[in-house]
Amino acid sequence: MRKIFLILVCLQIGFISKAQSIPEDFVYLKNVLPFVIEEVRYAGNHNFTGRPVLGYESAQIVLTKKAAEALKNVQKELIQQDLMLKVFDGYRPQSAVNEFVVWARKPADTLAKREFYPNIDKSRLFELGYIASKSGHSRGGTVDLTLVNVETCEELDMGGAYDFFGEISHHRSASVTSEQKSNRETLRTVMLRNGFRSYSEEWWHYTLNAEPFPYQYFDFPIK
Repeated sequence: MRKIFLILVCLQIGFISKAQSIPEDFVYLKNVLPFVIEEVRYAGNHNFTGRPVLGYESAQIVLTKKAAEALKNVQKELIQQDLMLKVFDGYRPQSAVNEFVVWARKPADTLAKREFYPNIDKSRLFELGYIASKSGHSRGGTVDLTLVNVETCEELDMGGAYDFFGEISHHRSASVTSEQKSNRETLRTVMLRNGFRSYSEEWWHYTLNAEPFPYQYFDFPIK
């Protein structure tokens, strides 16, 4: 009972997302996994563009049913270690990806550079693999996430911030401590065990191996 109470404290808000018109094979994550923290950065100003992103009309996580069920299994394992998931992004409308492409081509638009890409010129973001014209997120099987300690409600120290464009975000970064590396490996191990694969450039980025839509990119808004 105490653990459930602590989880509720970390969540702070209600559980069930309002039903909206989304494709049949997609779900709002909280309708499958109520005990999950969501911090949808692209619905607000705290992201690398410095402003809300097109298509994120609501700060909710949407995924394919398969991806959501797999995350439910991840959470079941983590709770035994007094950990829970915080999810930053799931399904991403293609219109949002298109907006990232337009943003990347505006060299003077550096509103959030200091926090998210202080050491990289915007012109190199495509070359380095941080931005692409097509994203696995738009297929609904990719998720950005981290771990939270149930006792403290604090994120585990991963040695680098979510969506930071730089070497420290790489899984094999030599710039993180042994503890930070261990925290990343805790997340990676449980995700791989439940059917996800990692992305070498971003410690927070995972894609379901058995994606239901491996070649289809969606563009419905998140409401």
